[in-house]
Amino acid sequence: MAQTFDTHEKDTMTLSIGPHHPATHGVLRVILELNGETIVKAMPETGFLHTGIEKTAENLTWNQATTVVDRMDYLNSIGNNVGYCLAVEKLLGITDRIPERATVARVVLMELQRITSHLVYLGTGALDLGAMTPFFWTFDLREQILDIFEEVTGQRMNPSYMRAGGLAHDLPEHFGEMVRTFLKIAPGKMQDLRNLILGNPIFIDRTVGVAKISMEKALALGQTGHNLRITGCDYDVRKYYPYCGYENYDFKVPVRQNGDLNDRISIRFDEIDESLKIIQQGIDNLPDGRHIIEDRKLVLPPKEEVKESMEALIHHFKLVQRGFDVPAGEVYQAVESPRGELGFYLISDGGNKPMRMRVRGPAFYATYALEHLLPGHYVGDMAGIIAGQDPIFGEVDR
Repeated sequence: MAQTFDTHEKDTMTLSIGPHHPATHGVLRVILELNGETIVKAMPETGFLHTGIEKTAENLTWNQATTVVDRMDYLNSIGNNVGYCLAVEKLLGITDRIPERATVARVVLMELQRITSHLVYLGTGALDLGAMTPFFWTFDLREQILDIFEEVTGQRMNPSYMRAGGLAHDLPEHFGEMVRTFLKIAPGKMQDLRNLILGNPIFIDRTVGVAKISMEKALALGQTGHNLRITGCDYDVRKYYPYCGYENYDFKVPVRQNGDLNDRISIRFDEIDESLKIIQQGIDNLPDGRHIIEDRKLVLPPKEEVKESMEALIHHFKLVQRGFDVPAGEVYQAVESPRGELGFYLISDGGNKPMRMRVRGPAFYATYALEHLLPGHYVGDMAGIIAGQDPIFGEVDR
């Protein structure tokens, strides 16, 4: 049944925006109570996409599930894959056996993915405020990262490149050269973009003091990522609960204090600058060696081996047809997605499929914070405020 408000005041009216509307950044419905053009109350309503990713994963083998995890947050596919694979590796007890080459590659690719997500955020967020040029600039830079993804994984989006134990296949020989070429041009282009957006007086008028939130309220609403760091809290999973060797990288967690829409957009430039530093360190220290663990019970044998060894052929057949069993147990693994803390809770009953998979998606909490952020603002500010939360509805309606 549709949710409505009791409009006791004669001057108020109820307006439903979405779920299929460009102002809602996806399949989101927002029911507004308006007094003129001012929002008095706001009620987000989700569930229109409902991908069923968690239940689908429970009917796939452990490695097959990476294909649906990809599509949960399609702007952070590689980060989703890494978080899920880290959880599976914990259950398998092989965390300490992951080759260093695979771990460093994961970090570099995750940070490249973080930059692509932030670029989409900056381009579409500026578009919601009436600026068209940043959209073209951000997507031009993003295309160069997607070219790297295509060369490495074969796909520009949703690559399913991670495996429990490492990478699906090794990095191409010219991977380092491609990334270094990107690192040469990215800082200058980001500075131009920063000047274009943040120095614009219209942008300042439309964002300063808009959708403010305090640290206490943000924590109460379950906010993480940039939605929490704009309030002065420096929580970042990479620093507080390091994974993939993030404790060995030199980077800062950007923090802002005003808690408004201006900070939500501005902090993304700072985060991209730090991601570029991490990528440079990763590329400079990318070792040679294996890209995945040496374990025939978990990893497909090389094709050459399959042609000559009956035992290798048997392992290949069993892994393709049935996958591998994971010891019974439960685990929670969090990673820092572009939207905040992304957590995977997995339960194994000892079989070849997850018995339960549940995801702590940051976009879900960001979406329902709109009930607190929208009131008191004009309808014309709604699109910018929703964009500021950066929701991805494949993750919200998983």
